Amino acid sequence: MENSAESDPRVYFAAERTFLAWIRTGLGLMGVGFAVARFGLFLRQIHEGQSNIAPTTGISVWSGVALVMLGVVVNLSAIYRHFQIVRQLSSGTWIPGRVSKDAVILAILLACVGIGMALYLTLVH
Repeated sequence: MENSAESDPRVYFAAERTFLAWIRTGLGLMGVGFAVARFGLFLRQIHEGQSNIAPTTGISVWSGVALVMLGVVVNLSAIYRHFQIVRQLSSGTWIPGRVSKDAVILAILLACVGIGMALYLTLVH
C-alpha cells in the first residue's frame, strides 16, 4: 500500500474542514453585512422625527452591501479553491507549504475596511 499524502483520507478531510471554514467566514461576512445595512434603516427611522439631525445611513447601506458581496466572493473563491486542491491531491501535484493567497488577500482587504471604518468613525463623531 502506498503511503503518500494523496492516498491518506485525512488529507482530504483536512481540505474539507478548510473549505467549511471558508464557507463559515463567507457566511459571517454576509451576516455582518446584512446587519450593517439594516442598521442604516434603523437609524433612518429613529431620525425621522428629529429634523435637526441628518441621518447618514447611506454609508451603512453601502458598507453592508459591500460586506455581503465580499462574503459571496469568499464563498465562490472557497468552492473554486476546494476543487483545485482536491484535483491537485488526486493527481499528486499538490505542493505543501504554500501560503494561502486567498486568506492573505481577505486579511488585507478587511484590514483596509477596518482602517476606513476607524477613520470614518473618527471624523463623523
